[in-house]
Amino acid sequence: MVIKKLVLDHKGGFYLYRAHQSKIDKLCSNGFSMLKGYIEDMFWNCPNKYFQDGPRSSKLKFKLNSNLNQLSGHEMSLLASMGLTNYKDRYKTNHSKVQVFMLENDDKTIAIEVPVWLYGNELNGINEETITGHIDVLRIENDKIWVWDYKPKAIEEKYASTQVYFYSLMLSKRTGIDLNKFRCGYFDDRHTFVFDPSKVNLKKESLVEF
Repeated sequence: MVIKKLVLDHKGGFYLYRAHQSKIDKLCSNGFSMLKGYIEDMFWNCPNKYFQDGPRSSKLKFKLNSNLNQLSGHEMSLLASMGLTNYKDRYKTNHSKVQVFMLENDDKTIAIEVPVWLYGNELNGINEETITGHIDVLRIENDKIWVWDYKPKAIEEKYASTQVYFYSLMLSKRTGIDLNKFRCGYFDDRHTFVFDPSKVNLKKESLVEF
Protein backbone atom coordinates (compact mmCIF):
# COMPACT_ATOMS: atom_id res chain seq x y z
CA MET A 1 0.00 0.00 0.00
CA VAL A 2 1.63 3.23 -1.19
CA ILE A 3 0.16 6.33 0.44
CA LYS A 4 1.83 9.66 -0.28
CA LYS A 5 1.73 12.25 2.49
CA LEU A 6 2.31 15.99 2.76
CA VAL A 7 1.77 18.30 5.72
CA LEU A 8 0.18 21.58 4.63
CA ASP A 9 0.61 24.56 6.96
CA HIS A 10 -2.47 26.52 5.99
CA LYS A 11 -4.65 29.10 7.69
CA GLY A 12 -6.60 27.40 10.45
CA GLY A 13 -4.06 24.68 11.19
CA PHE A 14 -2.05 21.84 9.73
CA TYR A 15 -3.62 19.53 7.14
CA LEU A 16 -2.17 16.11 6.34
CA TYR A 17 -2.80 15.62 2.64
CA ARG A 18 -2.72 11.93 1.69
CA ALA A 19 -3.28 10.07 -1.58
CA HIS A 20 -3.41 6.33 -2.33
CA GLN A 21 -1.29 5.88 -5.44
CA SER A 22 -2.43 2.44 -6.59
CA LYS A 23 -6.13 3.30 -6.30
CA ILE A 24 -5.54 6.56 -8.17
CA ASP A 25 -3.77 4.68 -10.97
CA LYS A 26 -6.68 2.23 -11.22
CA LEU A 27 -9.70 4.48 -10.74
CA CYS A 28 -8.44 7.48 -12.71
CA SER A 29 -7.50 5.44 -15.78
CA ASN A 30 -10.93 5.78 -17.38
CA GLY A 31 -11.24 9.44 -18.30
CA PHE A 32 -9.98 11.10 -15.13
CA SER A 33 -6.34 11.64 -16.04
CA MET A 34 -6.69 15.35 -15.23
CA LEU A 35 -7.78 14.46 -11.70
CA LYS A 36 -4.80 12.15 -11.30
CA GLY A 37 -2.49 14.91 -12.53
CA TYR A 38 -3.99 17.42 -10.14
CA ILE A 39 -3.69 15.13 -7.11
CA GLU A 40 -0.05 14.42 -7.92
CA ASP A 41 0.76 18.06 -8.69
CA MET A 42 -0.52 19.25 -5.29
CA PHE A 43 2.33 17.42 -3.59
CA TRP A 44 4.79 19.73 -5.37
CA ASN A 45 2.95 22.85 -6.50
CA CYS A 46 0.18 23.64 -4.04
CA PRO A 47 -0.25 27.46 -4.12
CA ASN A 48 0.02 27.85 -0.36
CA LYS A 49 -0.31 31.65 -0.46
CA TYR A 50 -4.00 31.34 -1.36
CA PHE A 51 -4.58 29.31 1.79
CA GLN A 52 -3.07 31.93 4.07
CA ASP A 53 -5.04 35.01 3.05
CA GLY A 54 -8.43 34.26 1.55
CA PRO A 55 -11.61 32.98 3.17
CA ARG A 56 -12.30 29.25 3.48
CA SER A 57 -15.41 27.78 1.90
CA SER A 58 -16.46 26.39 5.29
CA LYS A 59 -17.09 30.01 6.34
CA LEU A 60 -19.74 30.61 3.64
CA LYS A 61 -22.91 30.99 5.68
CA PHE A 62 -25.69 30.77 3.15
CA LYS A 63 -27.72 27.87 1.83
CA LEU A 64 -27.97 26.71 -1.76
CA ASN A 65 -31.01 25.32 -3.51
CA SER A 66 -29.31 21.95 -3.89
CA ASN A 67 -32.13 19.33 -3.88
CA LEU A 68 -30.47 17.62 -0.94
CA ASN A 69 -31.37 13.97 -0.36
CA GLN A 70 -31.08 12.25 3.01
CA LEU A 71 -30.19 8.56 2.83
CA SER A 72 -30.32 5.95 5.57
CA GLY A 73 -28.01 2.96 5.82
CA HIS A 74 -25.61 4.45 3.30
CA GLU A 75 -22.13 3.04 2.72
CA MET A 76 -20.50 6.25 3.92
CA SER A 77 -22.15 6.04 7.32
CA LEU A 78 -21.10 2.41 7.63
CA LEU A 79 -17.50 3.31 6.78
CA ALA A 80 -17.57 6.18 9.29
CA SER A 81 -18.82 3.82 12.00
CA MET A 82 -16.10 1.30 11.20
CA GLY A 83 -13.43 3.99 11.24
CA LEU A 84 -14.56 5.36 14.60
CA THR A 85 -14.50 1.85 16.06
CA ASN A 86 -11.45 0.29 14.44
CA TYR A 87 -9.18 3.32 14.67
CA LYS A 88 -10.38 4.62 18.04
CA ASP A 89 -6.97 4.09 19.64
CA ARG A 90 -4.91 5.06 16.62
CA TYR A 91 -5.97 8.70 16.25
CA LYS A 92 -7.24 11.38 18.60
CA THR A 93 -9.69 13.10 16.27
CA ASN A 94 -12.77 11.52 14.75
CA HIS A 95 -11.93 13.12 11.41
CA SER A 96 -8.62 11.28 11.25
CA LYS A 97 -10.20 8.00 12.37
CA VAL A 98 -12.77 8.15 9.58
CA GLN A 99 -10.57 9.60 6.84
CA VAL A 100 -7.56 7.34 7.25
CA PHE A 101 -9.70 4.23 7.72
CA MET A 102 -11.39 4.96 4.42
CA LEU A 103 -8.15 5.72 2.59
CA GLU A 104 -6.57 2.50 3.81
CA ASN A 105 -9.57 0.16 3.59
CA ASP A 106 -12.20 1.49 1.18
CA ASP A 107 -11.51 0.59 -2.44
CA LYS A 108 -13.16 3.80 -3.73
CA THR A 109 -11.36 6.41 -1.59
CA ILE A 110 -8.34 7.87 -3.36
CA ALA A 111 -7.31 10.91 -1.29
CA ILE A 112 -8.06 12.91 1.85
CA GLU A 113 -7.57 16.57 2.85
CA VAL A 114 -7.24 17.53 -0.81
CA PRO A 115 -6.40 21.26 -1.21
CA VAL A 116 -8.65 23.19 -3.61
CA TRP A 117 -9.31 26.82 -4.44
CA LEU A 118 -11.51 29.09 -6.53
CA TYR A 119 -10.64 32.50 -7.91
CA GLY A 120 -12.96 35.44 -7.28
CA ASN A 121 -13.70 35.87 -11.00
CA GLU A 122 -15.05 32.29 -11.07
CA LEU A 123 -17.79 33.04 -8.54
CA ASN A 124 -20.43 34.91 -10.56
CA GLY A 125 -20.11 37.98 -8.36
CA ILE A 126 -20.82 36.15 -5.11
CA ASN A 127 -17.35 36.77 -3.71
CA GLU A 128 -14.39 38.77 -5.02
CA GLU A 129 -11.64 36.95 -3.12
CA THR A 130 -10.03 33.61 -3.80
CA ILE A 131 -11.64 31.04 -1.52
CA THR A 132 -9.99 27.82 -0.43
CA GLY A 133 -10.77 24.49 1.16
CA HIS A 134 -9.64 20.95 1.90
CA ILE A 135 -11.78 18.04 0.75
CA ASP A 136 -12.17 15.55 3.60
CA VAL A 137 -12.67 12.47 1.42
CA LEU A 138 -12.34 12.11 -2.35
CA ARG A 139 -13.81 8.96 -3.93
CA ILE A 140 -14.53 7.59 -7.39
CA GLU A 141 -17.67 5.51 -7.80
CA ASN A 142 -19.62 4.53 -10.92
CA ASP A 143 -17.58 6.88 -13.13
CA LYS A 144 -18.35 9.85 -10.88
CA ILE A 145 -16.03 11.89 -8.68
CA TRP A 146 -17.50 12.05 -5.21
CA VAL A 147 -16.59 14.93 -2.91
CA TRP A 148 -17.38 14.18 0.75
CA ASP A 149 -17.21 16.05 4.03
CA TYR A 150 -17.34 14.28 7.38
CA LYS A 151 -19.62 16.10 9.82
CA PRO A 152 -19.86 14.51 13.30
CA LYS A 153 -23.43 15.86 13.71
CA ALA A 154 -24.54 15.82 10.09
CA ILE A 155 -28.26 16.01 10.89
CA GLU A 156 -27.74 19.42 12.51
CA GLU A 157 -25.78 21.00 9.65
CA LYS A 158 -27.23 24.06 7.92
CA TYR A 159 -24.47 24.99 5.49
CA ALA A 160 -22.57 21.76 4.82
CA SER A 161 -24.15 21.38 1.38
CA THR A 162 -22.79 24.84 0.47
CA GLN A 163 -19.32 23.80 1.58
CA VAL A 164 -19.21 20.55 -0.43
CA TYR A 165 -20.76 22.25 -3.44
CA PHE A 166 -17.92 24.76 -3.51
CA TYR A 167 -15.38 21.98 -3.01
CA SER A 168 -16.82 20.25 -6.07
CA LEU A 169 -16.83 23.46 -8.08
CA MET A 170 -13.24 24.18 -7.08
CA LEU A 171 -12.04 20.74 -8.13
CA SER A 172 -14.00 20.97 -11.37
CA LYS A 173 -12.37 24.31 -12.22
CA ARG A 174 -8.88 23.20 -11.25
CA THR A 175 -8.99 19.93 -13.19
CA GLY A 176 -11.12 21.02 -16.16
CA ILE A 177 -13.51 18.11 -15.53
CA ASP A 178 -17.14 19.06 -16.11
CA LEU A 179 -19.24 19.49 -12.97
CA ASN A 180 -21.77 16.93 -14.21
CA LYS A 181 -19.10 14.30 -13.53
CA PHE A 182 -19.23 15.18 -9.82
CA ARG A 183 -21.48 14.21 -6.95
CA CYS A 184 -21.10 15.42 -3.39
CA GLY A 185 -22.37 15.05 0.11
CA TYR A 186 -21.68 15.00 3.82
CA PHE A 187 -22.07 12.29 6.43
CA ASP A 188 -21.52 10.89 9.88
CA ASP A 189 -21.91 7.38 11.25
CA ARG A 190 -25.72 7.58 11.10
CA HIS A 191 -26.76 10.06 8.43
CA THR A 192 -25.72 10.70 4.83
CA PHE A 193 -26.81 13.61 2.61
CA VAL A 194 -26.12 13.77 -1.14
CA PHE A 195 -26.86 15.93 -4.19
CA ASP A 196 -25.79 16.65 -7.75
CA PRO A 197 -23.70 19.87 -7.81
CA SER A 198 -24.29 20.38 -11.52
CA LYS A 199 -27.97 21.07 -10.74
CA VAL A 200 -27.14 24.05 -8.53
CA ASN A 201 -27.74 27.45 -10.13
CA LEU A 202 -24.97 29.56 -8.63
CA LYS A 203 -26.39 33.06 -8.77
CA LYS A 204 -26.97 35.54 -6.01
CA GLU A 205 -30.72 35.36 -6.46
CA SER A 206 -30.65 31.55 -6.10
CA LEU A 207 -29.24 31.67 -2.58
CA VAL A 208 -31.46 31.07 0.43
CA GLU A 209 -30.66 33.35 3.34
CA PHE A 210 -31.15 32.40 7.00
